[in-house]
Amino acid sequence: MFKKILGTGATRILNLLIGLANMMLGAKILGAAEWGIGYMVVLDVSFLLIGIELIAGSGLVYFTPRKKLTTLMLVSYSWIIIMVLFYAITFWLLSFFPKTFCTMVPDGYAKIVLLMVLVYSFHGFNLNIFLGKEKVNLYNWVFSIQILTQIFVMCLLLFVFHLTDAHAFIYSLLCGYSVAAFVGFCFMLPMVKNEGLDSVKSTVKEMFNYGVVIQLSALVTILNKRLSMSMLKQHQGDDKVGVFSSGTQIAEGVKIIGNSLAMVQFSALSNMTERREAIQLTLRFIKIAVLFTFLALAIILLLPTTFYEWILSSEFAEIKQVMLCLSPGIIFLAAHTILTHYFSGTGQPKYNLYASITGLCFTIPSTLLLVKPLGINGAAIAFSITFAATFTYHWLIFRRQSSAHLVDLIPNKEDWNWAKDEMRKLMGK
Repeated sequence: MFKKILGTGATRILNLLIGLANMMLGAKILGAAEWGIGYMVVLDVSFLLIGIELIAGSGLVYFTPRKKLTTLMLVSYSWIIIMVLFYAITFWLLSFFPKTFCTMVPDGYAKIVLLMVLVYSFHGFNLNIFLGKEKVNLYNWVFSIQILTQIFVMCLLLFVFHLTDAHAFIYSLLCGYSVAAFVGFCFMLPMVKNEGLDSVKSTVKEMFNYGVVIQLSALVTILNKRLSMSMLKQHQGDDKVGVFSSGTQIAEGVKIIGNSLAMVQFSALSNMTERREAIQLTLRFIKIAVLFTFLALAIILLLPTTFYEWILSSEFAEIKQVMLCLSPGIIFLAAHTILTHYFSGTGQPKYNLYASITGLCFTIPSTLLLVKPLGINGAAIAFSITFAATFTYHWLIFRRQSSAHLVDLIPNKEDWNWAKDEMRKLMGK
């Protein structure tokens, strides 16, 4: 298991480093305002992906061990095409109301948003299938191809073609995901066997019932982010959105720890039958995620403000204060991520939805009360309040199911022995 965790962690670190390089290039050359526009486009794509992932989303990890791959491909590909056509028609209708449309999608980016949704969907399908088959190393390779292609294209657009607006960032993302989607499909094709089809009707029903809860949870999470961004843009402008998004990206970079553990955890839990074993694994992963997230944040916050101004620009002078306000939320998010994957991997995604709704109930008042007087710091504090609330809800449900107590989150001798055994297995290999 350590081998999978380390492999996933290394891939996520690579993603973090390339993301920081992208941010440095974007912030210095594009400026805070254009960087903020690019971030809003990415949020729009994430929002539209919720409809796609009602069926063709992370629920595939759960269904891959339980359904034939040919069935999953037929259902998912059909759904992706149907939803993208639906979005295209919706965009066309909204174009007759340009003022309203521009508040939803940045002006001039509608077509590329649709194309990004299409490409992201096929790429996401491949990655979820790899996780469902516990091919974590293959997942990591394809993920690495995506981020390496992205930074290469970003440099090409900035320094060769001298493209100096948000399109440079958006086009680099599109190219990275396109190449990764193609490579992932080539890796997945040999897994397809002539094994016939499961009942398509019952498969769609099962996938929808499972996916609708997960994606409603994702929708609420996106609404949380979008609300903060919209309020910030309204009171402070695109440049402050750019500063806040950069601070979020740096602070959330430490999420690689929780995300790396969660990917391995979700893959393992989807193939597990013993609930006690799943609970024990989840508790250990929470401890690891929180401990290393805290250490990583401490290092980031020790860096002086002048360092961030040097790597970005003087426009980003407030970024360290933003990250300081975000830090409590990042720690809660690390634990929340592990619990989210526990409930998804054990077929209980409804609790993730309830946790997200709980978070939204705190996001709305905290954003309304804090963003106007405190600006980007208020948005960061609202972020921390949201994830403190979501973790609290998740923990209460997990405690009821597992009889765990807060003291169980303190590392003990058994955890240390488990870590040593896993390390011996890794070194033995």
